[in-house]
Amino acid sequence: MPNDNKTDDFGDQESHFGGRLKRYAQVGTSIGGLAAQVVGNRVFGTGLNRDKHSSDLKNALGGLKGPLMKAAQILATIPDALPKEYAEELRQLQSNAPSMGWLFVKRRMRSELGAGWQRKYETFEHEATAAASLGQVHCAQGHDGAKLACKLQYPDMASAVEADLKQLGLLFGIYRRYDKAIDPGNIHKELSERLREELDYLREAQNMKLYEHILWDETKIFVPQSIDDLTTRRLLTMTWLDGSPLLDYIKDHENDIEARNQVAMNMFRAWYVPFYKYGVIHGDPHLGNYSIRQNGDINLLDFGCIRVFEPSFVKGVIDLYFGLEQNDEALAVKAYESWGFNIKNREMLDTLNIWAHFLYGPLLQDRKRTIVDDHKGGPYGAKIANKVHNELRRLGGVKPPREFVLMDRAAVGLGSVFMHLKAEINWHQLFHDLIGDFDHHNLSRQQSAALQKYNLPLSGNLEKLPEK
Repeated sequence: MPNDNKTDDFGDQESHFGGRLKRYAQVGTSIGGLAAQVVGNRVFGTGLNRDKHSSDLKNALGGLKGPLMKAAQILATIPDALPKEYAEELRQLQSNAPSMGWLFVKRRMRSELGAGWQRKYETFEHEATAAASLGQVHCAQGHDGAKLACKLQYPDMASAVEADLKQLGLLFGIYRRYDKAIDPGNIHKELSERLREELDYLREAQNMKLYEHILWDETKIFVPQSIDDLTTRRLLTMTWLDGSPLLDYIKDHENDIEARNQVAMNMFRAWYVPFYKYGVIHGDPHLGNYSIRQNGDINLLDFGCIRVFEPSFVKGVIDLYFGLEQNDEALAVKAYESWGFNIKNREMLDTLNIWAHFLYGPLLQDRKRTIVDDHKGGPYGAKIANKVHNELRRLGGVKPPREFVLMDRAAVGLGSVFMHLKAEINWHQLFHDLIGDFDHHNLSRQQSAALQKYNLPLSGNLEKLPEK
């Protein structure tokens, strides 16, 4: 069993003042000059060069790795969260942090599983197979011959997260001083909660079990199984699922539209069966978070960024769809207001509907089509998002509900996947087959039973998780 006597990363060792101070120094040096540019613009009227400022921001964050870079990547895919100059630069950031060496890995594994940790595996590869912003993955084999994936968190991530979230708040403050279109307060709250949850691999193991439960009848979607005796808050051991990266699969099936369409339909159900049936969404359709089997079935690989929504929020998503489909303005307004939007006037409604029509567009047309028929290159949705951003700024701005952070990220991320696949599908039919006779009371019952079964809260609350 895991070593219960070790110092917990949630405790003083990794969250102590010294650890945070070191991170503040790293981040503050990079960001200080960027803040000075904004202050110079406001006090001395020097003018702010957004292109240069956003490029400098990308360079500053790209050298830091860790949670702040991950947050920047998420922000870059949320429509209207940042001006287009910033989104385009931050979108280029990659989670390619250098992996820990073998001596470091042995020390980390010993702290998680005890001195005899290597005897708990038949084999454990020294080199990481993947390295990202919060941890790295090693291939191993269990004593029963099963191939395993072991995700080991980098040290001192708790300190890095808290320090980076503070600095991210400062960045939002800088942005808010010269652009009033979007109030990022709720975005910061949501990112903070989700990043803290991602640090807890025990929670991720429970998320994995929840998804296995939700997708039990989905024969074309596979979820790894956690190995509980080899899992701690900072180490997640799970079964290995073989598959190819999406772009490799597309290259191999360049002339097979039916195969690519099947992958798109599987991805659609993998993300939206959990949402419409249980109010749960996988918030990160990153290329590294799933793989494709030879027959087009898909493997979901990462469950750290999971969001559980109130049933009323899901009902609002359905209400807005029918409000748009039936040109029912009262129903559309009801949906927006159920999420916390203040529809001040007709112009505000029309502006929000621009983005809504973009997201719902493929679902509203009962015909086979690509996800964006008139896409002419550039990031998915960027042109529409920029138009909405400018209109919101003119109208005095809005404060988006925090739930929109991962909802929009999932929608835009999946849209990009469908564009890569060049999928041609009747999205309207796919959507209606999924929602059927939607009943949010039934969703509420199913959600409550599933969360209770796996001891997961409705929203982030680490204290409610089971202890190991």
